[in-house]
Amino acid sequence: MTVYAYPWLVADVGGTNARFGLVSGPGRRPETIAVLNGADHEGLPEAVAAYLAEHAGGVRPGAACIAIAGPVDGDRYHLTNAGWSGSAHDLGLPNAHLLNDFEALALALPHLGADDLEPLGGPAGPGGDGRLGEIKAVLGPGTGLGVGGLVRAEQGWVPIPSEGGHSTAPAVTDLELDVVRALHTQGMPHVVAEHLLSGPGLSRLHHALALVHGVDAEQLAARDIVSRAADGDTLSGRALDVFCALLGSFAGNIALILGARGGVYLGGGIVPRILDRLRGSDFRARFEATPKLGDYLGAISTYVIVDPQPALTGAAGWLAQRSGR
Repeated sequence: MTVYAYPWLVADVGGTNARFGLVSGPGRRPETIAVLNGADHEGLPEAVAAYLAEHAGGVRPGAACIAIAGPVDGDRYHLTNAGWSGSAHDLGLPNAHLLNDFEALALALPHLGADDLEPLGGPAGPGGDGRLGEIKAVLGPGTGLGVGGLVRAEQGWVPIPSEGGHSTAPAVTDLELDVVRALHTQGMPHVVAEHLLSGPGLSRLHHALALVHGVDAEQLAARDIVSRAADGDTLSGRALDVFCALLGSFAGNIALILGARGGVYLGGGIVPRILDRLRGSDFRARFEATPKLGDYLGAISTYVIVDPQPALTGAAGWLAQRSGR
């Protein structure tokens, strides 16, 4: 086991933004946090260099953990919704390690307290440290749809990487099936969950609902749909309601697949912004709506992560666990 010198660089690199922070000592949460626009940088090495030079005073980290929104294979990475790819060795940092972003988000779960979570149904109280073998699940709509898990093992918490966002969309109602059919006519023969449960997915869902209802509607970004729904726009409100219901079914599927008795946690950039709407939606009813295992799902708590940078906390936790700190 290697003991890494402080400070540690931690990062959460998504399809739109790259978030960075420094961990200055044992038990400390990331500090000196900065959010860089990925489009402003040629690649990850350039973004890392810019953060260290412009926000961290040129400090030389003793170790780094970079969470990537896409598949990670050893020291190599590829961003699913952006053009960056390469190797951890390209970063010019000692002890640089890569995680899938939802592995990092999963690793944050044991470190999140009551102020970092909003309950969304099921038994009260987060799972805490968890029993040996207990599994937690985390998912989140953002630029894409991330999915991960976390299991308590004898050596500590072990993240479970996943590309579950690319599983088939969980359309159940006649309206949802009509939405999928409308997208088929628009040249999308296989609609996966991410096509509807993401920022671009919410825009796509809004457009598909307009087609289903035979109304004209402009193409809107997710933030504009959220804003218009709050102002009473009917189509935007319907899009959010369908989004929340689909999210409930998808979260229930993930809970069943992983056996996530330790709770299901919702992250990403969209869900915290629609928390009130989510509470009043069919999310929890759809989460539990399975023919034979409703009681099983009813005993699983669901939460919204409201901590603004949880993946950085998870990356720090991974380095701490790896270095025995």
